[in-house]
Amino acid sequence: MAAKKKPNVSAEELLGHYREMLMIRRFEEKAGQLYGMGLIGGFCHLYIGQEAVVVGLEAAAEEGDKRVTSYRDHGHMLACGMDPKGVMAELTGREGGYSRGKGGSMHMFSKEKHFYGGHGIVAAQVPLGAGLAFADKYLGNDRVSFAYFGDGAANQGQVYETFNMASLWKLPVIFVIENNQYAMGTSQQRSSSTPDIYTRGAGFGIPGEIVDGMDVLAVKAAGEKAVAHCRSGEGPYILEVKTYRYRGHSMSDPAKYRTREEVQKMRDERDPIEQVRELLLTGKHASDDDLKAIDKEIKAIVNEAAEFSKESPEPDVSELWTDIYADEIPQEA
Repeated sequence: MAAKKKPNVSAEELLGHYREMLMIRRFEEKAGQLYGMGLIGGFCHLYIGQEAVVVGLEAAAEEGDKRVTSYRDHGHMLACGMDPKGVMAELTGREGGYSRGKGGSMHMFSKEKHFYGGHGIVAAQVPLGAGLAFADKYLGNDRVSFAYFGDGAANQGQVYETFNMASLWKLPVIFVIENNQYAMGTSQQRSSSTPDIYTRGAGFGIPGEIVDGMDVLAVKAAGEKAVAHCRSGEGPYILEVKTYRYRGHSMSDPAKYRTREEVQKMRDERDPIEQVRELLLTGKHASDDDLKAIDKEIKAIVNEAAEFSKESPEPDVSELWTDIYADEIPQEA
C-alpha cells in the first residue's frame, strides 16, 4: 500500500531538499561529461532521475545511522554529506579521492559519514546491510541501517536468505528497493512474477509498502515510518520506492529497451526536482531568481570538484601495498 501522508515541511527544509537533489543532478551531469572526455574509466552509473529517493530517506535518518548500496552510489555519498571533491577525485582515480584513487565508484567508503560502500556484485550489499544492523543490535546503540538495492537485484537468492535472518533476529534494517523499473535493461514486467516486489517480504513476516520515488516528501514520510518501526525493536522493514532513471544502466548503455518519448514524458511530468521547484514557487517560499542563484552556487561547487579531480595526482605505486589489513578492529557503541 502506497504511503499517501506527506510530512509538514518548512520552507527551509523544502529548500534543503531542493538544494540536495540539485547537487546530485549537477554532479552526475558533470561526471557524465568527464566520462565522455575519458577522465573517468571503467563503468559509470548515474543517478539522474532518482534523486528524491536518497534525499528523502536521508532526511528521515539520524546521526550514526548507516547506509550501504550498489554501484549507482554517487547520489548516496553526496546525500549523506561526503565531500564532492573526494567523490569526484575517486571517480577519476586520483590520490585526493576517498579511497586514494584505488577503488573508483564501487569502492568508496566513509567511516565518518557511516557510508559502507557501493558494491559491484549485484545484491551483495544486502547481507552486508543486515550485518551492519546486527552489529548495532548487538551493541544496543539504537541505530538503523539502510540497505539499498534495485529491482534487478531483488531476484537474487541472498536477498531472501537475508530477509529470513533479519526477521528471525529482528534486525533494525530498512531494505530499500530502488525500483527504477528496468534493472540492467529488462522491464520488471518481464522479469518479475510479482508486480509489487515488497510483498515478497510477507513470507518472512517483514512488513513493507510502495512509495512514490519521484516525490521527496512522500519518500521522507515513508522513511520516518520505517525508521520508527526499526528503532522500536520491531525488526526489518521494506520500502519499494518506485523511481525512474533517465540515463541508461551505465554510460555505455544505449537504452534501446525503452522509447525516448517514455523518458521525456517522465522528465516533463514527474521530475522530482521540478516538483519541489513548483512547490517553492507557488508557495512563495522562493523566487525564480533565488532558485537560479542556488543552481549557480551548486554548479560552482561541482566545477570546483571537477577541477580538484583533474589537478589531484595519480596515486603512487606504493599505494598498492596499503590498506590490505586492518591494524585494529574497534568495538564501539
